[in-house]
Amino acid sequence: MEHVNQKIGKYRWTIVALLFFATTINYMDRQVIGYLKPLFSLPASQGGLGWSNTDFSLVTSCFTAFYAIVTFFAGFIIDKIGTKLGLALSLIIWSLFGILNAFAGSLAAVHAAVRSLFGIGEAGNFPASIKTIAEWFPKKERALATGIFNSGSNVGAMISSLVVPFIVYYSVGGKETLRIWFGGAIAGWQMAFIITGVVGLIWLVFWFFLYAAPSKHKRLSKAELAYINSDEDENGNGDVNHSKVKWHKLLGYRQTWAFFVGKFMTDGVWWFLLFWLPDFMKQQFNMVGHEIMLPLFIVYGVAIVGSVSGGGLSMLFITRGMEAYKARMTAMLMIGVLPLALLLTPYFGNVQHFGSNAYILALIVICIGAAAHQAWSANIFTTVSDMFPKKTVGSVTGIGGLAGGIGGVLVQLFAGHLTDYYKAIGEHAAAAQNLVGDAATMVVQGKVQSAYAIIFAFCGFAYLTAWIIMKLLVPKHSPITDL
Repeated sequence: MEHVNQKIGKYRWTIVALLFFATTINYMDRQVIGYLKPLFSLPASQGGLGWSNTDFSLVTSCFTAFYAIVTFFAGFIIDKIGTKLGLALSLIIWSLFGILNAFAGSLAAVHAAVRSLFGIGEAGNFPASIKTIAEWFPKKERALATGIFNSGSNVGAMISSLVVPFIVYYSVGGKETLRIWFGGAIAGWQMAFIITGVVGLIWLVFWFFLYAAPSKHKRLSKAELAYINSDEDENGNGDVNHSKVKWHKLLGYRQTWAFFVGKFMTDGVWWFLLFWLPDFMKQQFNMVGHEIMLPLFIVYGVAIVGSVSGGGLSMLFITRGMEAYKARMTAMLMIGVLPLALLLTPYFGNVQHFGSNAYILALIVICIGAAAHQAWSANIFTTVSDMFPKKTVGSVTGIGGLAGGIGGVLVQLFAGHLTDYYKAIGEHAAAAQNLVGDAATMVVQGKVQSAYAIIFAFCGFAYLTAWIIMKLLVPKHSPITDL
């Protein structure tokens, strides 16, 4: 790789760096509300907003739904206006509405409305980024490049895991205390939305200065441009024909539905890990505030390894002579086995069995699941550019984003209602036994832990199920040549 870069240039990796930082900011802003969930669930008398799990699932589901719907259309819009303007507009919208979330008050419905508008902006990031990768990289490097920029989702979550608790809480004598800013004018949770929202606007300066289409870029050498376009004639993936393709025509291809199913079945797992993992740590191990910083930082940090190595795995197969689509599917089958480890989360998370080691053991299997998802994502995204012309990549990615969003909404609503249902069972059980205080809390948490066990079981089987359906829809490499 280094020899190739020295010979033909490596400016394309600068573009990946820009996409990486955009995705980092995207997920940093998105993840804020996940870390605020334990606080928002507290009664107002304790500084919270008095939300139920169902309230929280409503807010995150509204965001996910709007994100999904707009992702569908964002792909077509970006195919039309181009990646430079498309990604810039996307970031401006999500940054401004992310800041506005700080002033949404305490009602879950208001937060849901603002978060929905926030989702409209965030929806453009992945269609624009995937299209950029298709324009800037030959096939054999696309999974690796996708894995690198996609790892920004983990870095963003990692940064949030450190920054948000620091903004919201401070420790006095080992006790977590809510922080207030500017003499009490702004609460810590409000400041978390403001600070993370402002960061995104800084990125725009670098994007406008460093980015242009490959064919128009002054910093790109002729040798590197030729290398980027080295396989453009394969499968009709060149940019010779710019005629518009209607979305309903794309739905007529099995390849589109394979991508749709793959995203629908698995994206919800990542949404769950993003928004519900802080609450799981609280229910399972009584961890809040600064206590969850290191565990969640580790989870999302390990996921980076999966993102990059997942793309590298299929690239290795391609380098050894395997056809691109077969290499992706082979890698995805191997990766799809790993999330089965999530089935062991309730077992290893049992404090009565494993004591103080329980959270470490549970964290290990969650890390495996998170890394596997990112490795899966690095490959499933590139199946689109393997089989579809470049002019339709943004559109097909948008369709997949819609599918993933639908799956994400269903998983989050399921998580909210299921945890509230089991919480109610625990409360009734505690009341029947006349339990109060810590004893009642333990009974309720035990029931909620059962709900999380069911959710982790779904997450564990999602990837192999998706792979089987994808393989049935597209048994072998079938590039689209008639668009």
